[in-house]
Amino acid sequence: MDPTKSGQHTFTRTPLLAVVGIGTLALCLWWGMGGAGGASGVLPAGFVDPDESLSGGDLTVSITSVGAFGRPAPDLPIKRADRFIVGNSFFNRKWVTAPASTSGHDGLGPLFNASSCKGCHKRDGRGRPPMKPGEMTRSLLIRLSVPGKAPNGGPNPDPVYGDQVQNRATLGIPPEADIEVTYTEVPGTFADGTPYSLRKPTYKLVAPAYGPFHDDLMTSPRVAPAVFGLGLLAAIPDATLLAMADPEDEDGDGISGRVNRVADVKSGGRAIGRFGWKAGQPTIEQQVSAAFIGDIGLTTPMFMEENFTVSQTAAAKAPNGGKPEIGQRIVDFIVHYQHLIAVPARRGVDEPKVRRGRRIFFELGCVSCHKPRLETGESPDFPELSNQTIRPFTDLLLHDMGPGLADGRPEFAASGTEWRTPPLWGIGLVETVSGHTLFLHDGRARNLTEAILWHGGEAQAAQEGFRNLDADERAALIAFLESL
Repeated sequence: MDPTKSGQHTFTRTPLLAVVGIGTLALCLWWGMGGAGGASGVLPAGFVDPDESLSGGDLTVSITSVGAFGRPAPDLPIKRADRFIVGNSFFNRKWVTAPASTSGHDGLGPLFNASSCKGCHKRDGRGRPPMKPGEMTRSLLIRLSVPGKAPNGGPNPDPVYGDQVQNRATLGIPPEADIEVTYTEVPGTFADGTPYSLRKPTYKLVAPAYGPFHDDLMTSPRVAPAVFGLGLLAAIPDATLLAMADPEDEDGDGISGRVNRVADVKSGGRAIGRFGWKAGQPTIEQQVSAAFIGDIGLTTPMFMEENFTVSQTAAAKAPNGGKPEIGQRIVDFIVHYQHLIAVPARRGVDEPKVRRGRRIFFELGCVSCHKPRLETGESPDFPELSNQTIRPFTDLLLHDMGPGLADGRPEFAASGTEWRTPPLWGIGLVETVSGHTLFLHDGRARNLTEAILWHGGEAQAAQEGFRNLDADERAALIAFLESL
Protein backbone atom coordinates (compact mmCIF):
# COMPACT_ATOMS: atom_id res chain seq x y z
CA MET A 1 0.00 0.00 0.00
CA ASP A 2 1.83 3.06 -1.29
CA PRO A 3 0.86 6.55 -0.24
CA THR A 4 0.66 9.02 -3.08
CA LYS A 5 0.30 12.77 -3.06
CA SER A 6 -2.19 15.07 -4.70
CA GLY A 7 -1.22 18.61 -3.81
CA GLN A 8 -0.91 18.84 -0.05
CA HIS A 9 -3.32 15.99 0.60
CA THR A 10 -2.16 12.42 1.09
CA PHE A 11 -4.26 9.55 -0.17
CA THR A 12 -3.96 5.80 -0.01
CA ARG A 13 -3.95 3.90 -3.27
CA THR A 14 -4.83 0.23 -3.21
CA PRO A 15 -3.11 -2.15 -5.66
CA LEU A 16 -5.35 -3.95 -8.11
CA LEU A 17 -6.04 -7.35 -6.61
CA ALA A 18 -6.24 -10.64 -8.42
CA VAL A 19 -9.64 -12.07 -9.23
CA VAL A 20 -11.30 -13.39 -6.07
CA GLY A 21 -13.50 -16.39 -6.77
CA ILE A 22 -14.90 -15.11 -10.07
CA GLY A 23 -12.49 -16.23 -12.74
CA THR A 24 -11.54 -15.26 -16.25
CA LEU A 25 -15.12 -14.88 -17.49
CA ALA A 26 -15.83 -12.03 -15.05
CA LEU A 27 -12.58 -10.35 -16.04
CA CYS A 28 -13.65 -10.43 -19.70
CA LEU A 29 -17.08 -9.09 -18.76
CA TRP A 30 -15.48 -6.28 -16.81
CA TRP A 31 -13.34 -5.18 -19.74
CA GLY A 32 -16.36 -5.54 -21.98
CA MET A 33 -18.11 -2.95 -19.79
CA GLY A 34 -15.29 -0.53 -20.41
CA GLY A 35 -12.89 -1.48 -17.62
CA ALA A 36 -13.85 1.53 -15.55
CA GLY A 37 -17.50 0.91 -15.02
CA GLY A 38 -18.54 2.16 -18.45
CA ALA A 39 -21.94 3.77 -18.69
CA SER A 40 -23.29 1.30 -16.15
CA GLY A 41 -20.92 2.47 -13.43
CA VAL A 42 -20.77 -1.09 -12.08
CA LEU A 43 -17.67 -3.14 -11.29
CA PRO A 44 -17.87 -6.86 -10.47
CA ALA A 45 -17.85 -7.61 -6.74
CA GLY A 46 -14.54 -9.46 -6.80
CA PHE A 47 -12.53 -6.62 -8.31
CA VAL A 48 -10.95 -3.75 -6.49
CA ASP A 49 -10.77 -0.27 -7.96
CA PRO A 50 -7.06 0.65 -7.64
CA ASP A 51 -7.96 4.21 -6.61
CA GLU A 52 -11.15 3.52 -4.71
CA SER A 53 -10.19 5.73 -1.78
CA LEU A 54 -10.28 8.74 -4.14
CA SER A 55 -14.02 9.29 -3.97
CA GLY A 56 -13.87 12.62 -5.80
CA GLY A 57 -10.98 11.84 -8.14
CA ASP A 58 -8.58 14.77 -8.06
CA LEU A 59 -11.11 16.65 -5.92
CA THR A 60 -10.55 14.29 -2.99
CA VAL A 61 -9.25 15.45 0.39
CA SER A 62 -8.10 13.26 3.27
CA ILE A 63 -9.97 15.13 5.98
CA THR A 64 -11.91 13.31 8.70
CA SER A 65 -12.64 16.21 11.07
CA VAL A 66 -15.82 18.27 11.46
CA GLY A 67 -14.71 20.27 8.42
CA ALA A 68 -14.58 17.25 6.11
CA PHE A 69 -17.49 18.45 3.92
CA GLY A 70 -16.32 22.01 3.35
CA ARG A 71 -12.80 21.84 1.92
CA PRO A 72 -11.87 23.35 -1.46
CA ALA A 73 -10.63 21.32 -4.38
CA PRO A 74 -6.87 20.78 -4.01
CA ASP A 75 -4.41 23.07 -5.76
CA LEU A 76 -6.86 25.75 -6.87
CA PRO A 77 -5.19 28.77 -8.49
CA ILE A 78 -5.10 31.75 -6.14
CA LYS A 79 -7.86 33.68 -7.93
CA ARG A 80 -10.21 30.69 -7.94
CA ALA A 81 -9.34 29.88 -4.33
CA ASP A 82 -10.19 33.47 -3.40
CA ARG A 83 -13.56 33.18 -5.12
CA PHE A 84 -14.16 29.94 -3.21
CA ILE A 85 -13.48 31.72 0.10
CA VAL A 86 -15.81 34.61 -0.79
CA GLY A 87 -18.53 32.16 -1.86
CA ASN A 88 -18.13 30.32 1.41
CA SER A 89 -18.54 33.59 3.33
CA PHE A 90 -21.84 34.31 1.55
CA PHE A 91 -22.98 30.72 2.16
CA ASN A 92 -22.39 31.24 5.89
CA ARG A 93 -23.74 34.81 6.05
CA LYS A 94 -26.78 35.47 8.19
CA TRP A 95 -29.16 37.67 6.20
CA VAL A 96 -31.14 40.37 7.98
CA THR A 97 -34.47 42.09 7.52
CA ALA A 98 -34.83 45.21 5.43
CA PRO A 99 -34.11 48.03 5.71
CA ALA A 100 -30.66 47.60 7.27
CA SER A 101 -27.40 49.49 7.32
CA THR A 102 -25.76 46.53 5.56
CA SER A 103 -27.25 47.42 2.20
CA GLY A 104 -27.15 44.48 -0.19
CA HIS A 105 -27.21 41.98 2.67
CA ASP A 106 -30.77 42.56 3.81
CA GLY A 107 -34.20 41.47 2.63
CA LEU A 108 -34.68 38.34 4.75
CA GLY A 109 -38.21 36.96 4.52
CA PRO A 110 -40.77 38.16 5.31
CA LEU A 111 -41.54 34.42 5.36
CA PHE A 112 -38.63 32.01 5.62
CA ASN A 113 -37.25 28.77 7.04
CA ALA A 114 -33.66 29.81 7.76
CA SER A 115 -31.68 33.05 7.81
CA SER A 116 -28.60 31.58 6.12
CA CYS A 117 -27.57 28.70 3.88
CA LYS A 118 -25.63 27.16 6.74
CA GLY A 119 -28.78 27.33 8.86
CA CYS A 120 -29.91 24.20 7.00
CA HIS A 121 -26.55 22.90 5.77
CA LYS A 122 -24.46 23.08 8.93
CA ARG A 123 -20.78 22.65 8.02
CA ASP A 124 -22.01 21.88 4.46
CA GLY A 125 -23.54 18.66 5.79
CA ARG A 126 -27.01 17.18 5.92
CA GLY A 127 -29.88 18.44 8.05
CA ARG A 128 -32.18 16.54 10.35
CA PRO A 129 -35.75 16.53 11.64
CA PRO A 130 -36.48 17.68 15.20
CA MET A 131 -34.90 15.35 17.74
CA LYS A 132 -37.23 16.16 20.64
CA PRO A 133 -40.84 17.33 21.08
CA GLY A 134 -41.28 21.06 20.69
CA GLU A 135 -38.00 21.63 18.85
CA MET A 136 -38.38 23.99 15.89
CA THR A 137 -37.66 22.43 12.52
CA ARG A 138 -34.59 24.22 11.19
CA SER A 139 -33.24 21.92 8.49
CA LEU A 140 -36.38 20.00 7.57
CA LEU A 141 -39.02 21.61 5.41
CA ILE A 142 -42.38 20.59 4.00
CA ARG A 143 -43.03 20.94 0.28
CA LEU A 144 -46.66 21.62 -0.68
CA SER A 145 -48.75 21.13 -3.78
CA VAL A 146 -52.30 20.43 -4.90
CA PRO A 147 -53.56 18.30 -7.79
CA GLY A 148 -52.61 19.53 -11.24
CA LYS A 149 -49.46 21.09 -12.62
CA ALA A 150 -47.96 24.55 -12.47
CA PRO A 151 -47.43 26.46 -15.76
CA ASN A 152 -43.82 25.19 -15.88
CA GLY A 153 -45.02 21.58 -15.60
CA GLY A 154 -43.92 21.21 -12.01
CA PRO A 155 -45.94 20.76 -8.82
CA ASN A 156 -49.01 22.97 -8.50
CA PRO A 157 -48.61 25.21 -5.39
CA ASP A 158 -51.24 25.57 -2.69
CA PRO A 159 -53.16 28.74 -3.67
CA VAL A 160 -52.69 30.29 -0.20
CA TYR A 161 -49.45 28.81 1.13
CA GLY A 162 -47.44 28.30 -2.02
CA ASP A 163 -45.06 25.40 -2.57
CA GLN A 164 -43.37 25.28 0.84
CA VAL A 165 -44.29 25.87 4.47
CA GLN A 166 -42.32 28.77 5.93
CA ASN A 167 -42.41 28.29 9.69
CA ARG A 168 -40.55 31.49 10.51
CA ALA A 169 -41.22 35.15 9.72
CA THR A 170 -39.86 38.62 10.29
CA LEU A 171 -41.13 40.82 13.12
CA GLY A 172 -44.88 41.46 12.95
CA ILE A 173 -45.54 38.87 10.24
CA PRO A 174 -47.28 35.59 11.18
CA PRO A 175 -45.32 32.45 10.19
CA GLU A 176 -47.35 30.25 7.89
CA ALA A 177 -47.65 27.27 10.23
CA ASP A 178 -45.81 25.09 12.72
CA ILE A 179 -44.53 21.64 11.78
CA GLU A 180 -45.00 18.78 14.23
CA VAL A 181 -43.36 15.40 13.76
CA THR A 182 -44.32 12.30 15.75
CA TYR A 183 -43.18 8.71 15.32
CA THR A 184 -44.69 5.25 15.62
CA GLU A 185 -42.40 2.29 16.18
CA VAL A 186 -42.80 -0.50 13.63
CA PRO A 187 -41.21 -3.74 14.87
CA GLY A 188 -39.54 -6.31 12.66
CA THR A 189 -37.19 -9.27 12.83
CA PHE A 190 -34.11 -10.30 10.87
CA ALA A 191 -34.07 -13.82 9.47
CA ASP A 192 -31.72 -14.89 12.27
CA GLY A 193 -34.26 -13.82 14.90
CA THR A 194 -32.66 -10.50 15.84
CA PRO A 195 -35.38 -7.91 16.42
CA TYR A 196 -35.34 -4.38 15.06
CA SER A 197 -37.71 -1.42 15.06
CA LEU A 198 -38.30 1.27 12.45
CA ARG A 199 -39.86 4.62 13.30
CA LYS A 200 -42.67 5.72 10.99
CA PRO A 201 -43.12 9.51 10.94
CA THR A 202 -46.36 11.45 10.94
CA TYR A 203 -46.29 15.12 9.97
CA LYS A 204 -48.84 17.66 11.08
CA LEU A 205 -49.15 21.30 10.05
CA VAL A 206 -50.61 23.20 12.98
CA ALA A 207 -51.73 26.79 13.61
CA PRO A 208 -52.04 27.85 9.96
CA ALA A 209 -51.96 31.63 10.01
CA TYR A 210 -53.60 32.39 6.67
CA GLY A 211 -56.63 30.15 6.67
CA PRO A 212 -57.07 26.45 5.99
CA PHE A 213 -54.85 24.44 3.69
CA HIS A 214 -56.30 23.05 0.48
CA ASP A 215 -58.57 20.03 0.95
CA ASP A 216 -56.39 17.95 -1.39
CA LEU A 217 -53.05 19.17 -0.08
CA MET A 218 -50.03 17.00 -0.86
CA THR A 219 -46.97 17.30 1.37
CA SER A 220 -43.39 16.12 1.15
CA PRO A 221 -40.94 16.40 4.08
CA ARG A 222 -37.30 16.97 3.09
CA VAL A 223 -34.14 17.36 5.15
CA ALA A 224 -31.33 19.48 3.73
CA PRO A 225 -28.77 17.30 1.91
CA ALA A 226 -25.01 17.73 2.11
CA VAL A 227 -23.59 20.07 -0.54
CA PHE A 228 -20.04 18.77 -1.15
CA GLY A 229 -19.16 17.21 -4.49
CA LEU A 230 -22.03 18.90 -6.34
CA GLY A 231 -19.75 20.21 -9.08
CA LEU A 232 -18.65 16.68 -9.93
CA LEU A 233 -22.25 15.51 -10.13
CA ALA A 234 -23.03 18.49 -12.38
CA ALA A 235 -20.15 17.44 -14.66
CA ILE A 236 -21.50 13.95 -15.35
CA PRO A 237 -22.70 14.09 -18.98
CA ASP A 238 -26.41 13.83 -19.72
CA ALA A 239 -25.51 10.97 -22.06
CA THR A 240 -24.18 8.98 -19.11
CA LEU A 241 -27.42 9.40 -17.18
CA LEU A 242 -29.49 8.44 -20.20
CA ALA A 243 -27.32 5.37 -20.80
CA MET A 244 -27.89 4.20 -17.21
CA ALA A 245 -31.65 4.81 -17.38
CA ASP A 246 -33.90 1.84 -18.08
CA PRO A 247 -37.42 3.25 -17.69
CA GLU A 248 -39.15 0.18 -19.13
CA ASP A 249 -36.84 -2.30 -17.37
CA GLU A 250 -35.84 -3.76 -20.71
CA ASP A 251 -33.10 -5.86 -19.12
CA GLY A 252 -35.62 -7.45 -16.74
CA ASP A 253 -33.61 -6.90 -13.57
CA GLY A 254 -36.45 -5.16 -11.73
CA ILE A 255 -34.61 -1.81 -11.75
CA SER A 256 -36.08 0.92 -13.94
CA GLY A 257 -34.20 4.14 -13.26
CA ARG A 258 -35.57 7.22 -15.01
CA VAL A 259 -34.29 10.74 -15.60
CA ASN A 260 -36.44 13.59 -14.36
CA ARG A 261 -36.97 16.26 -16.99
CA VAL A 262 -37.58 19.54 -15.23
CA ALA A 263 -38.00 23.24 -15.93
CA ASP A 264 -34.76 25.03 -16.78
CA VAL A 265 -35.40 28.67 -15.90
CA LYS A 266 -32.45 30.08 -17.88
CA SER A 267 -33.26 28.32 -21.14
CA GLY A 268 -37.01 28.37 -20.69
CA GLY A 269 -37.11 24.73 -21.72
CA ARG A 270 -36.56 21.33 -20.16
CA ALA A 271 -33.37 19.81 -18.80
CA ILE A 272 -32.40 16.66 -16.93
CA GLY A 273 -32.77 17.18 -13.19
CA ARG A 274 -29.97 15.95 -10.96
CA PHE A 275 -30.21 17.92 -7.69
CA GLY A 276 -32.73 17.63 -4.87
CA TRP A 277 -34.44 14.59 -3.40
CA LYS A 278 -36.52 14.07 -6.54
CA ALA A 279 -33.96 15.49 -9.00
CA GLY A 280 -36.14 18.58 -9.34
CA GLN A 281 -33.34 21.05 -10.19
CA PRO A 282 -31.12 20.87 -13.29
CA THR A 283 -28.19 23.08 -12.23
CA ILE A 284 -26.40 24.28 -9.14
CA GLU A 285 -27.28 27.88 -9.98
CA GLN A 286 -30.99 27.09 -10.12
CA GLN A 287 -30.75 25.03 -6.93
CA VAL A 288 -29.03 27.93 -5.13
CA SER A 289 -31.49 30.52 -6.45
CA ALA A 290 -34.50 28.38 -5.56
CA ALA A 291 -33.15 27.93 -2.03
CA PHE A 292 -32.67 31.68 -1.64
CA ILE A 293 -36.29 32.43 -2.49
CA GLY A 294 -37.90 29.35 -0.95
CA ASP A 295 -35.87 28.93 2.22
CA ILE A 296 -34.62 32.45 3.05
CA GLY A 297 -37.16 34.65 1.24
CA LEU A 298 -34.57 36.46 -0.87
CA THR A 299 -35.21 37.30 -4.50
CA THR A 300 -32.50 36.74 -7.12
CA PRO A 301 -32.26 37.50 -10.86
CA MET A 302 -33.60 34.00 -11.54
CA PHE A 303 -36.56 34.28 -9.14
CA MET A 304 -37.64 37.90 -8.86
CA GLU A 305 -41.04 37.36 -7.24
CA GLU A 306 -41.36 37.17 -3.43
CA ASN A 307 -42.30 33.83 -1.89
CA PHE A 308 -45.65 34.90 -0.42
CA THR A 309 -49.01 34.66 -2.18
CA VAL A 310 -51.64 37.34 -2.78
CA SER A 311 -53.63 35.98 0.17
CA GLN A 312 -50.79 36.78 2.59
CA THR A 313 -51.44 40.51 2.78
CA ALA A 314 -49.40 41.08 5.96
CA ALA A 315 -46.31 39.73 4.22
CA ALA A 316 -47.00 41.86 1.15
CA LYS A 317 -46.81 45.02 3.28
CA ALA A 318 -43.38 44.18 4.70
CA PRO A 319 -40.37 46.15 3.38
CA ASN A 320 -37.99 44.36 1.04
CA GLY A 321 -34.34 44.70 0.16
CA GLY A 322 -34.88 45.79 -3.44
CA LYS A 323 -35.31 43.86 -6.66
CA PRO A 324 -33.47 41.60 -6.69
CA GLU A 325 -32.40 41.36 -3.07
CA ILE A 326 -29.45 39.11 -3.98
CA GLY A 327 -27.52 40.24 -7.03
CA GLN A 328 -26.06 37.90 -9.64
CA ARG A 329 -22.55 38.55 -8.35
CA ILE A 330 -23.35 36.98 -4.97
CA VAL A 331 -25.17 34.08 -6.62
CA ASP A 332 -22.13 33.47 -8.82
CA PHE A 333 -19.80 33.40 -5.83
CA ILE A 334 -21.92 30.77 -4.09
CA VAL A 335 -22.25 28.75 -7.29
CA HIS A 336 -18.45 28.84 -7.69
CA TYR A 337 -18.08 27.69 -4.08
CA GLN A 338 -20.52 24.82 -4.44
CA HIS A 339 -18.95 23.60 -7.67
CA LEU A 340 -15.53 23.27 -6.05
CA ILE A 341 -16.20 21.76 -2.62
CA ALA A 342 -14.05 18.63 -2.44
CA VAL A 343 -15.10 15.12 -1.43
CA PRO A 344 -13.60 13.34 1.61
CA ALA A 345 -11.52 10.27 0.89
CA ARG A 346 -12.64 6.81 1.91
CA ARG A 347 -11.13 5.29 5.01
CA GLY A 348 -10.12 1.71 5.81
CA VAL A 349 -10.56 0.39 2.29
CA ASP A 350 -8.12 -2.48 2.93
CA GLU A 351 -9.67 -3.70 6.18
CA PRO A 352 -10.97 -7.27 5.78
CA LYS A 353 -14.36 -6.40 7.29
CA VAL A 354 -14.79 -3.49 4.88
CA ARG A 355 -13.74 -5.68 1.94
CA ARG A 356 -16.28 -8.29 2.96
CA GLY A 357 -18.98 -5.64 3.27
CA ARG A 358 -18.11 -4.32 -0.17
CA ARG A 359 -18.58 -7.77 -1.68
CA ILE A 360 -21.96 -8.11 0.06
CA PHE A 361 -23.01 -4.65 -1.18
CA PHE A 362 -22.37 -5.81 -4.75
CA GLU A 363 -23.95 -9.23 -4.29
CA LEU A 364 -27.17 -7.77 -2.87
CA GLY A 365 -27.52 -5.65 -6.01
CA CYS A 366 -27.17 -2.29 -4.25
CA VAL A 367 -24.91 -1.16 -7.10
CA SER A 368 -27.84 -1.32 -9.51
CA CYS A 369 -28.76 2.18 -8.26
CA HIS A 370 -25.78 3.22 -6.13
CA LYS A 371 -23.26 3.16 -8.98
CA PRO A 372 -19.76 2.97 -7.48
CA ARG A 373 -17.82 4.57 -10.31
CA LEU A 374 -18.62 7.23 -12.91
CA GLU A 375 -16.76 9.61 -15.22
CA THR A 376 -17.24 13.34 -15.57
CA GLY A 377 -17.10 15.05 -18.94
CA GLU A 378 -15.64 18.35 -20.02
CA SER A 379 -16.46 21.29 -17.74
CA PRO A 380 -15.24 24.48 -19.47
CA ASP A 381 -16.14 26.82 -16.61
CA PHE A 382 -14.61 24.54 -14.00
CA PRO A 383 -11.70 22.65 -15.62
CA GLU A 384 -10.87 21.01 -12.27
CA LEU A 385 -14.03 18.92 -12.70
CA SER A 386 -13.23 17.67 -16.20
CA ASN A 387 -12.57 14.00 -16.98
CA GLN A 388 -12.55 12.82 -13.39
CA THR A 389 -13.14 9.25 -12.26
CA ILE A 390 -15.40 9.60 -9.25
CA ARG A 391 -17.01 7.19 -6.81
CA PRO A 392 -20.29 8.82 -5.71
CA PHE A 393 -22.42 5.65 -5.36
CA THR A 394 -25.39 7.15 -7.20
CA ASP A 395 -26.91 7.14 -10.66
CA LEU A 396 -28.84 10.42 -10.10
CA LEU A 397 -31.91 8.65 -11.48
CA LEU A 398 -35.43 8.27 -10.13
CA HIS A 399 -36.40 4.92 -8.64
CA ASP A 400 -39.65 3.65 -7.18
CA MET A 401 -38.88 3.05 -3.51
CA GLY A 402 -42.24 1.53 -2.62
CA PRO A 403 -45.15 2.65 -0.44
CA GLY A 404 -43.15 2.80 2.80
CA LEU A 405 -41.12 5.80 1.63
CA ALA A 406 -43.73 7.33 -0.67
CA ASP A 407 -44.72 10.96 -0.18
CA GLY A 408 -47.54 10.78 -2.73
CA ARG A 409 -46.42 14.08 -4.29
CA PRO A 410 -45.35 14.14 -7.95
CA GLU A 411 -42.56 16.49 -9.04
CA PHE A 412 -42.26 16.93 -12.80
CA ALA A 413 -41.71 13.34 -14.09
CA ALA A 414 -41.13 11.94 -10.59
CA SER A 415 -44.09 10.06 -9.17
CA GLY A 416 -45.19 10.04 -5.56
CA THR A 417 -43.19 6.87 -4.91
CA GLU A 418 -39.99 7.84 -6.73
CA TRP A 419 -36.82 9.35 -5.31
CA ARG A 420 -33.45 10.21 -6.79
CA THR A 421 -30.68 7.84 -5.69
CA PRO A 422 -28.72 9.88 -3.11
CA PRO A 423 -24.92 9.79 -3.30
CA LEU A 424 -23.35 7.70 -0.54
CA TRP A 425 -19.90 9.28 -0.60
CA GLY A 426 -19.07 10.77 2.80
CA ILE A 427 -21.94 8.96 4.54
CA GLY A 428 -19.59 7.51 7.13
CA LEU A 429 -18.61 11.03 8.25
CA VAL A 430 -22.13 12.38 8.76
CA GLU A 431 -22.04 11.83 12.52
CA THR A 432 -18.68 13.62 12.78
CA VAL A 433 -19.72 16.59 10.66
CA SER A 434 -23.44 16.92 11.33
CA GLY A 435 -23.67 15.42 14.81
CA HIS A 436 -26.30 12.79 14.03
CA THR A 437 -26.92 9.56 12.10
CA LEU A 438 -30.39 10.33 10.74
CA PHE A 439 -30.81 9.23 7.13
CA LEU A 440 -33.24 9.10 4.18
CA HIS A 441 -35.12 12.05 2.70
CA ASP A 442 -36.82 12.97 5.98
CA GLY A 443 -34.30 11.67 8.50
CA ARG A 444 -36.60 8.94 9.79
CA ALA A 445 -33.85 6.29 9.82
CA ARG A 446 -31.80 6.51 13.02
CA ASN A 447 -28.86 4.67 11.51
CA LEU A 448 -27.73 3.00 8.30
CA THR A 449 -29.34 -0.31 9.21
CA GLU A 450 -32.77 1.31 9.47
CA ALA A 451 -32.16 3.21 6.22
CA ILE A 452 -31.62 -0.08 4.38
CA LEU A 453 -34.65 -1.69 5.98
CA TRP A 454 -36.90 1.12 4.76
CA HIS A 455 -36.00 0.33 1.13
CA GLY A 456 -38.85 -1.09 -0.93
CA GLY A 457 -40.12 -1.04 -4.49
CA GLU A 458 -37.21 -1.54 -6.86
CA ALA A 459 -34.94 -2.07 -3.84
CA GLN A 460 -37.16 -4.67 -2.18
CA ALA A 461 -34.99 -7.61 -3.24
CA ALA A 462 -31.84 -5.92 -1.87
CA GLN A 463 -33.66 -5.12 1.37
CA GLU A 464 -34.80 -8.73 1.74
CA GLY A 465 -31.28 -9.90 1.04
CA PHE A 466 -29.99 -7.66 3.82
CA ARG A 467 -32.66 -8.91 6.22
CA ASN A 468 -31.56 -12.48 5.52
CA LEU A 469 -27.89 -11.84 6.32
CA ASP A 470 -26.45 -13.05 9.60
CA ALA A 471 -25.22 -10.59 12.21
CA ASP A 472 -21.58 -10.68 11.06
CA GLU A 473 -22.53 -10.08 7.44
CA ARG A 474 -24.78 -7.17 8.38
CA ALA A 475 -21.98 -5.66 10.43
CA ALA A 476 -19.57 -6.02 7.50
CA LEU A 477 -21.98 -4.26 5.14
CA ILE A 478 -22.42 -1.38 7.59
CA ALA A 479 -18.63 -1.17 8.02
CA PHE A 480 -18.30 -0.81 4.26
CA LEU A 481 -20.89 1.99 4.17
CA GLU A 482 -19.16 3.75 7.04
CA SER A 483 -15.92 3.67 5.06
CA LEU A 484 -17.46 5.71 2.23
